Amino acid sequence: MQAYAWVALVTLAALVVYLGLGINVGRTRYKCGIMAPAMIGDDRLERAIRVHYNTLEWLPVFLPAMWLFAIYWSPLVAAGLGVIWIVGRLIYAAGYLTAPQKRAPGFLIQALATMILLLCGVGRLIWLLATGATA
Repeated sequence: MQAYAWVALVTLAALVVYLGLGINVGRTRYKCGIMAPAMIGDDRLERAIRVHYNTLEWLPVFLPAMWLFAIYWSPLVAAGLGVIWIVGRLIYAAGYLTAPQKRAPGFLIQALATMILLLCGVGRLIWLLATGATA
């Protein structure tokens, strides 16, 4: 299990980023004076909510993809790509919170990292199953 320690740390870091984005929604609600359950009324709040939700939308793809890549290719490379995903999410958040049109670079970084993890992990698994080889 020691081989997967870095992947586990990146998993925890991704969840901390998600938690931080959720806390940011609460802080933004307070600053804007818009309390739950309201979701609209101030662009800052709507952007903070969207950043938080979009991160949630990507986590169920990113996390299993990173673990599949770690199991079937390399835990260290998976962790590195996971760090790139986190950096992409932070760039996305910073851009989107500033102005929605600034979100693209971070989105592309995290999407590319996720696609590499997903396609390589699933591709290797399918290849192993098809050939009867072992990981």
